[in-house]
Amino acid sequence: MQTRRSDAILERMTTLHPKIIDLTLGRVERLLAALGHPEARLPPVVHVAGTNGKGSTLAMIRAGLEGAGATCHAYTSPHLARFHERIRLAGRLIEEDALTAVLDRCLAANGPDPITFFEITTAAAFLAFAETPADWTLLEVGLGGRLDATNVVARPRLSVITPVDMDHEQYLGDTLGKIAGEKAGIIKRGVPVVVARQHPEAMAVIAAKAEAERAPLHAWGEQWVAEESGGRLIYQDERGLLDLPLPNLPGPHQIINAGTAVAALRVLGAGDAEAAVSRAEWPARMQRLKGRLAQMIHPAELWLDGGHNPAAGAALAATLRRLPPRPTHLVTGMLNTKDVAGFMRPLAAVADRLWAVSIPGEANTLPAAATAAHARAAGLSAAESPSVDEAVRAAVAAGAGRVLICGSLYLAGHVLRDFEE
Repeated sequence: MQTRRSDAILERMTTLHPKIIDLTLGRVERLLAALGHPEARLPPVVHVAGTNGKGSTLAMIRAGLEGAGATCHAYTSPHLARFHERIRLAGRLIEEDALTAVLDRCLAANGPDPITFFEITTAAAFLAFAETPADWTLLEVGLGGRLDATNVVARPRLSVITPVDMDHEQYLGDTLGKIAGEKAGIIKRGVPVVVARQHPEAMAVIAAKAEAERAPLHAWGEQWVAEESGGRLIYQDERGLLDLPLPNLPGPHQIINAGTAVAALRVLGAGDAEAAVSRAEWPARMQRLKGRLAQMIHPAELWLDGGHNPAAGAALAATLRRLPPRPTHLVTGMLNTKDVAGFMRPLAAVADRLWAVSIPGEANTLPAAATAAHARAAGLSAAESPSVDEAVRAAVAAGAGRVLICGSLYLAGHVLRDFEE
């Protein structure tokens, strides 16, 4: 892979704080002040939080706005193949020279002070956004919401909360209500908030926060609904009914993400709803791979997904049930911080076998042996494999007609870098 100067700068940025995650706003606020407050000079902001679906929903919002001729900055995380994916300037991935320039400026402004990698790179994104004309800025929360580095924007145009579920309990709390409280921390005084379908416990917390902030609430099941009917996406709110194509992003869970995106566009009074659901692109979310690894196992299908929590496992299982029946094997690698059993349990009913791998180059990978043991405990036949490509080949040799690589965005990034570029 080509070595970029930005890689060296980003590597240095990982050494500026002893922790990868240390939730607070003080450090990023200090750096943004030193940079002249670029967060106050952004084009109108749509801020998206949630446990699952926030990336897909943001991609659909962007597709809808761009489908109507608008230009959008977008900030997402983590990246898959290269860091540049996190920062999209007026519709295009940031170029190497522009990235190195804003990273250098952030390093110089920060000096020797401690700051996490996510905080300083978020400041770099804001700096790039503030200095490049666009119509909209779309921000995806990194972790949580209330203390996330993206939550320094004082008054976004719209807040969006996608489905909330259990994940990152060590940082956000051990109950759904506590986690929802962190996500609801992006709600600002008087700023409208669009909320996807939620568990009642999470919805109660979000609604209470919206009421306290006098933020107009646009919630699934109250102000809008979206469902699949007759092979179409039917969306309805107080303004009327839309009969739209099904989302081009596969999986039944994308119905609610598409509805959330359409609701956001309707509240903004901008964008093209049909473009939102039919033109969105979001890699490693039930992505059908076509690169050299897929070509080597043709005619067997090769799919990739980065979901990694119990809700993502359930969504994957539902998606697989909708595909034409084929013997399905999983190639799975996960982090040791995740609810592995919770992710695997829904998949046991739809997969014939699991091939466990360690995630290459990832210090927090769960060893393949442990992943295989979790799979067996969940009711899956499982074996270990030394690498992704060997696991895929072994799956096809064992009769798989469909192979799904899943369990981690870090594993997905490895696959996209090594087999799709």
